[in-house]
Amino acid sequence: MPQHPAGRSVLAVLGFGGITATLVQTAVVPLLPDLPRLTRSSPADVGWVVTVTLLAGAIATPVLGRAGDMFGKRRMLLAALTALTLGSLVCALTSNLGVLIAARALQGVGAAVIPLSVSVLRDILPRERIGSAVALMSSTVGIGAAVGLPLAALLVQYADWHLMFWATTALAALALALAWRVVQETPTSGSTRDSAARRFDLLGALGLAVALTGALLAVSKGGDWGWTSPRVCALVVLSLAVGAGWVRRQLHTAEPLVDLRLTARPAVALPNLAALLAGFAFYANSLVTAQLVQAPRATGYGLGLGVAAAGLCLLPSGVLMVAFAPLSARISAARGARTTLALGALVIASGYLLRIADSRQLVAVIVGAAVVSTGTALAYSALPTLIMQAVPQQQTAAANGLNVLMRTIGQAVCSAAVAAVLTRNLVTSGGVTAPALDGYRTAFAMAGGVALLACVAACAIPRRRGDFDLPLESSRTTAKAGEPS
Repeated sequence: MPQHPAGRSVLAVLGFGGITATLVQTAVVPLLPDLPRLTRSSPADVGWVVTVTLLAGAIATPVLGRAGDMFGKRRMLLAALTALTLGSLVCALTSNLGVLIAARALQGVGAAVIPLSVSVLRDILPRERIGSAVALMSSTVGIGAAVGLPLAALLVQYADWHLMFWATTALAALALALAWRVVQETPTSGSTRDSAARRFDLLGALGLAVALTGALLAVSKGGDWGWTSPRVCALVVLSLAVGAGWVRRQLHTAEPLVDLRLTARPAVALPNLAALLAGFAFYANSLVTAQLVQAPRATGYGLGLGVAAAGLCLLPSGVLMVAFAPLSARISAARGARTTLALGALVIASGYLLRIADSRQLVAVIVGAAVVSTGTALAYSALPTLIMQAVPQQQTAAANGLNVLMRTIGQAVCSAAVAAVLTRNLVTSGGVTAPALDGYRTAFAMAGGVALLACVAACAIPRRRGDFDLPLESSRTTAKAGEPS
């Protein structure tokens, strides 16, 4: 494996890019309550500011991952950071909701930064350093959210709301400039003998985009539109029909966007299932913590905190994710990544037990959220390691992109499920209507149960002799014996 002479610098730059990408996607959350007034739009329309970013990220991660494997990971990484920068800039310049939604879609492309970065690290680092580097890169998901939310809340509360987007523009532009300067194209990217003759599956990418858009829209908007409404039913039918055609194409085309034969193997399928479940379990924590502590005191459990103070409650979670990244790598090296994933899922479940036991005291809320984030750091660091062990090196970016896609789908399902639980458990006290404490506890119990299912999926993953044994060869690459991987 090639060793990059400036591996530490590359890791620092890629980590900064991952934190920035996550921060950009989550920074809009504190702005949502005021956005209808600021853009003169309805709350339902404003919801698209979040939904469209989720959709764009879900489509971009597998597509740019495959393109990275074929045409160069650095090239696709720079493309994702460019989209992130341009989207932030347009958000900073507009107060029109339609333009803002389009710009947020551009920002969503930045979701591909983390899986592409993980793949770059696999190519440039010596084998003994990959585990800790991947763990740190994976932890940027939680770091960006935990740090970005309070900082964005401070800007929204005490300055013009456009300043938040100017700040994210500056961060994204800096990440792009640093990546351009420091990250070099890796020798394994697009370097196989027939790379010039390989063709990107454009029709497959379009089919995946349509199928995912239909499915994720149905899940994320089903609560608002009605689960049996004509729009939701039409989206489900469209998604299933296009998805079936997409699967057929991937199984029969010479250069598929996703190698479904490889993906169906337990060593790949089970980590992807665990990613979906872990994404669900993690997202419930971020989704409801700030909302819970901002609930009015009249509810009997709410603390009545402001936006900025509520965002600060998640700051310890980000610190812990940084601290536990090296530990997760050590556990994976000693016991295997599947053990790290299973342990992380158990820690997430225990965190939700704490949330159920006490969500009235600020300290208890912060501790419970921090425990969930600690488990997430362990689980998320193990997932790319498991994927890299199971796929050929020339498919690393695409496989990691698919794994991140599964996490995104889990988050979308969690968002819909938590919204349904909270809206069905409302209480009115002192003229204030808010979700009941039992609604939050039900959401925590649901997320904890899903975390336990993730633990079961982790335990079912086939054992391997070491963290970075030679990867399994796909059904397509085994036919090319002697071709370099």
